Amino acid sequence: MALIYRLLTEDDSSEFCHKISLALSNGWMLYGDPTYAYDHANGVMRAGQAVTKDVDVIYSRDMKLSQQ
Repeated sequence: MALIYRLLTEDDSSEFCHKISLALSNGWMLYGDPTYAYDHANGVMRAGQAVTKDVDVIYSRDMKLSQQ
């Protein structure tokens, strides 16, 4: 069993909330507090949230984390 980690990012919009909700519905757990930063290049606020998940496979750098 392995604990895997992802950092989900998106513009600070409902799309970010949907991305986090989808991860949670697929067994991912929130890890820490969300983060926000201003993206000067695109003129928008960006949001980020770390998530973790226990999986029944041995971690490999080649695994697609979003498919776990």
